[in-house]
Amino acid sequence: TGTTPATCQLGDVGRNTLRGPGFFWSDFFITKQFRLSEKYRFRIDGQFYNVFNHPNLGQPVGGGFSQGYITHMANPPTGLLGSGLGGDTAVRMIALQGKITF
Repeated sequence: TGTTPATCQLGDVGRNTLRGPGFFWSDFFITKQFRLSEKYRFRIDGQFYNVFNHPNLGQPVGGGFSQGYITHMANPPTGLLGSGLGGDTAVRMIALQGKITF
């Protein structure tokens, strides 16, 4: 319904006119430290990315939300692999780490 905007201009379509699907992401981090002796300690960490394994859909292509198709999953950059490494970060991932300090 609007006109074609000039270069580097936003146009005259209202804010939030087109909306895509919602985005839900929840990470969880837990740590526990144990004292082994007076000098040594052991720490274990657990990192859970997308702990509820919720799929996040990408933005629609081929028109507005009512006309477009959703063809891909959204990959947040906060995952264990990051979105630029070619891995699918939309799945649930778990990382465990143990550390001895002295």
